[in-house]
Amino acid sequence: MKIVVHKEDDALYIRLDDGEIVESEEVSEGIILDFNSDGKVIGIEILFLSQRSPDTLKKIMLEAV
Repeated sequence: MKIVVHKEDDALYIRLDDGEIVESEEVSEGIILDFNSDGKVIGIEILFLSQRSPDTLKKIMLEAV
């Protein structure tokens, strides 16, 4: 797993697997999931990071597990 914060883009990216991303879907405003060819989530991008409350981020992180 790799977690990267892009300060310039105001985004957090969580890479769960090194596989190839074949599809992405915005599942909620500013929450984008990346899928591999098997339809499994291999990446999670959270946009507008500075505008989200710490409680919201904790919830997102716990739901991703």
